[in-house]
Amino acid sequence: AGGDMIDVRVQSGDFDPGRQIERLRELGRGAVSSLLSVVEAGEGVTHILVEHYAAMAKAELGRIAGEADGRWPLAGIILIHRHGKLVPGDKMAFVGVAASDRAVAAEACAFLSEAVNARAPFWRKEMLGDKTGRWTESLPG
Repeated sequence: AGGDMIDVRVQSGDFDPGRQIERLRELGRGAVSSLLSVVEAGEGVTHILVEHYAAMAKAELGRIAGEADGRWPLAGIILIHRHGKLVPGDKMAFVGVAASDRAVAAEACAFLSEAVNARAPFWRKEMLGDKTGRWTESLPG
């Protein structure tokens, strides 16, 4: 739908989930649904490296947002995904939507989260204290 707020970002820097929720709330549609994923890592992992294919990552997130916007009556969508060196507990990704209906907001948010996990070109390498690393299948979220 025209005029909807769609904000898609791929960045190395941190972000404030509360501020993003506030931006969606300011659209005044009554319901905001969001999902924040944080870095979880196995035993001995000091940090992870999130690699991405820059030319494709933002475009794919934009496509995913466009699909959700076409399927549900949404007032706003925010997708943020970080890359680079992250430590356990760091914020990794944020998905948020605003809609006039709670069920719609929740459904669209779940779709976006699943689609980002399944389709966005990000890879994760767990770095261990002994300086070895291992690639993991994909990003949990």
